[in-house]
Amino acid sequence: MALDAKTRTRIETDSLGSLEIPADAYWGIHTARALENFPISKRPISVYPDLVRALAMVKQASARANREIGVLDPAKADLIDRAAQLVIDGEHHDQFVVGVIQGGAGTSTNMNANEVITNIALELAGREKGDYAFLSPIDDTNRSQSTNDVYPTAIKVGLGLDLVTLLEELDLLRQSFLAKAVEFHDVLKVGRTQLQDAVPMTLGQEFHGFATTLGYDHQRLTENAYLLYEVNMGATAIGTGITTHPSYAPAVLRHLREISGLDLATASDLVEATSDTGSFMSFSSSLKRNAIKLSKICNDLRLLSSGPQAGLGEINLPAMQAGSSIMPGKVNPVIPEVVNQVAFAVAGSDLTVTMAVEGGQLQLNAFEPVIAHSIFQSITWLRQAMYTLRVNCVDGITANRERLGAMVGSSVGVITALTPFIGYAAAAALAKTALLTGRSVADLVVEAGLMSPDEVAKQLSPARLSGLETVTAAIPVVQAAEDIVSSDTLPR
Repeated sequence: MALDAKTRTRIETDSLGSLEIPADAYWGIHTARALENFPISKRPISVYPDLVRALAMVKQASARANREIGVLDPAKADLIDRAAQLVIDGEHHDQFVVGVIQGGAGTSTNMNANEVITNIALELAGREKGDYAFLSPIDDTNRSQSTNDVYPTAIKVGLGLDLVTLLEELDLLRQSFLAKAVEFHDVLKVGRTQLQDAVPMTLGQEFHGFATTLGYDHQRLTENAYLLYEVNMGATAIGTGITTHPSYAPAVLRHLREISGLDLATASDLVEATSDTGSFMSFSSSLKRNAIKLSKICNDLRLLSSGPQAGLGEINLPAMQAGSSIMPGKVNPVIPEVVNQVAFAVAGSDLTVTMAVEGGQLQLNAFEPVIAHSIFQSITWLRQAMYTLRVNCVDGITANRERLGAMVGSSVGVITALTPFIGYAAAAALAKTALLTGRSVADLVVEAGLMSPDEVAKQLSPARLSGLETVTAAIPVVQAAEDIVSSDTLPR
């Protein structure tokens, strides 16, 4: 390594030749080549902090394992360990500069990590950056490792770390919907199927359904996360473990479990585990499921709040910004809209992951960088979308109680609650009459002599209509359906 005093650069050399590297850069020549080769995404891997932390965890675990089994000088191992801890603690992330989309199956990312951690360690030892004769990014920091086990393992560990905060935000959103379910527990409304009036329910039941479906997603994401916890550390190039000591794989696993706090396990077949990326596809699919269900909820919120005068107008979403540059006073459901768009992006990312998994060939999948980027982006966007949906929308939703009450009062669908007493055919005939005349279903039933006013009032109570209070005993039909349909007692 030579330092140019005038330009404040250092010269580093690899098998392809030499390059000038900024003197203050912690990255080196392999990273520099990646910056030249892959000016694609204009997004460095540091946009995913948990991936960077995971890379440092893998390097730290490897240093500890190599020291333990006697293949790395203890002093060197200690320097690498300390340097990696600084990265785990959040320092020097700006030095992880290679693009998220890159060729080489993640080699550039692994080399970026090797160089940064090595140069941090060199500074800790009082040495100049680039003094690789003292501590080498490849011979020391990358000892017993290959990109082909480091990179997929780091992705899995990073996703495991990232998932923790996603699940926290998902649960907060679920609780927000539950709080609204309690607030709206007594608000009757008309339920709908196929966008047509169905039977009554409460607004609280609707919001409770939103909370429940998010709870199921929490379970599915947690279950699929365990597919990521099988790692291939010790596999090195293709799974044969070439260049590693027999004790390395169990040692590095033990240390990585302790450092990450994740329930990791070594794959039983390292050749298969190095070439297979199916666990990423399964996990991505669970993210897509969550995104699509969130999008469905947001569709419902937009429909329920449509109007305010010519739409359903059942609920009010918080007004977050002016909705038009030409229509004064217009306010749009911008928060659900942005969550919808995140869902579309997550679905697209899942297809990208699927195609990248399929595109793998022989003993390695070269497309893990786009897999990693797609899944990390999905988690990041979903987490932020859930936050804004909760804070800027759900928490501030209010119900238009009078409008909801009026809609239930005039709904023909309430006659469904009376079918056990008057029969389906009679109920259908009365419903048709109610629609044609605009008259109350309750009045028509009483006028037909099918039920008393008290009986109708009881069965059309909010508790009965919403199913909160159920009738479990067998209820006889007052009159045979065919007799009622032909009876002169039916209103004309």
